[in-house]
Amino acid sequence: MFSGIVAATGRILSVSPLEEGVRLTVDVGSLDLDDVQLGDSIANSGVCLTVIAREGNTVQFDVSRETLNCTVGLDAPGEVNLEKALRLADRLGGHLVTGHVDGLGEVLRFAPVGESHELVIRAPAALAGYIARKGSITVDGVSLTVNQVDGCDFSINLIPHTVQVTTLRRLTTGSKVNLEIDLIARYCERLLSMDRSTS
Repeated sequence: MFSGIVAATGRILSVSPLEEGVRLTVDVGSLDLDDVQLGDSIANSGVCLTVIAREGNTVQFDVSRETLNCTVGLDAPGEVNLEKALRLADRLGGHLVTGHVDGLGEVLRFAPVGESHELVIRAPAALAGYIARKGSITVDGVSLTVNQVDGCDFSINLIPHTVQVTTLRRLTTGSKVNLEIDLIARYCERLLSMDRSTS
């Protein structure tokens, strides 16, 4: 589990093909690796990946073809948001995040509004019902609060700190982003659907 509070930005240095997927070598930047062991989980732009090797300031992850098919940003060198898995004693500054991407969104607008930035994203229709005004959503691994919802489109206000310390600052119109809906919304929908099917 994660919180969506990005600890550092890193960079994918290389993407090596495997029989079914790829192996990433990531420079983790300022992320503290002192307590990271083989087999630990680190979210890369919202995608939970398992550490398979580490040397110095670099970490390797294997990414399955299935994960590549339903995410963006893990198939080529580039910047990624990084967060280590939560410990039970950690503060939950964002919201509960699994690191399992539900779908890809498309950026419709990313522009300064006063001192902040407005980010407008179009979600897949299948996810739109889970996105609520003042609810939580994860965009490329960043826990954010939804300001407004209009059909499949939703807007977010990004404070300067979030823009400065995450990869979201690089977004442009047409960019694809990894979306993870709120965990509680997912389970509520499942419970309600079970109630309907048994009544």
